Amino acid sequence: MVTICLLRHGETTYNADGNKYCGRTDIELTDRGLSQAKRMQDLLQEYNFDAVFSSPLTRARTTAQIASGGSHEVITDHRLIEVDFGSWEGKRPEEFQAEDPVSWTNWVSDPENNKAGMTGESAREVVERLNSFYDDLLQKYSGKTVLIVGHNGVNRFFIASKLGIPLKNYRRIVQENSALTLLKLVNSDEIQLLKLNA
Repeated sequence: MVTICLLRHGETTYNADGNKYCGRTDIELTDRGLSQAKRMQDLLQEYNFDAVFSSPLTRARTTAQIASGGSHEVITDHRLIEVDFGSWEGKRPEEFQAEDPVSWTNWVSDPENNKAGMTGESAREVVERLNSFYDDLLQKYSGKTVLIVGHNGVNRFFIASKLGIPLKNYRRIVQENSALTLLKLVNSDEIQLLKLNA
C-alpha cells in the first residue's frame, strides 16, 4: 500500500482563459497558480514524503517544487503527462465542439475507443501508461508516502479507473487546481479515496 497526495497543477493562463485545453502544451502558472501551490505547501507540512513525482510539463513541475517546499528532488515521469488532446489543444470546449461535434460526441460516449481531438490519445492508452507508473510505485514505495503532481485529465482517469467508474464518466470527478486528493493505493486495481479537493 502507498499513501499518495495527488495534486493537479496550479492555475495556468489557459485555465484562466475560458478553460482552454492545455494538453501537452507547455505553459507556465499564473500568479494565482503560484499562490495556489504555496497554499498547498502550507497544507502539506504535516506529511513526510519519501518521494515527489511530477509530470514533465512546467506547470506540474513548478507546482511540485513549491508544494513540496523544496524538500525533495522532483522526479519527472513522462507517464504522468497530460492527455494528448490532439486538435483540441489551445481551444475552448465550445470552439472545438462546434468545429467537430462528431469527435466530441465519440469521445464523451466512448473515450476508451476514440482518440481525443481525433489525433490524440484514447482513454485506454492513458490508463495503460498510468497503470505502468502506479504499478512501479507499488513495487518501490510500499508502505511509504509520496507526492504526485499531474493534470486534470490523467488524474481523473486514474481515479475513475481504480474506483471502477466507467471511463466515459471521468468528467464527473472534479479536481480543482492545486487542491489535495489524498488516497491509498492498495494494489494494482484498488484505491481508497480519503480526501478530494482539500
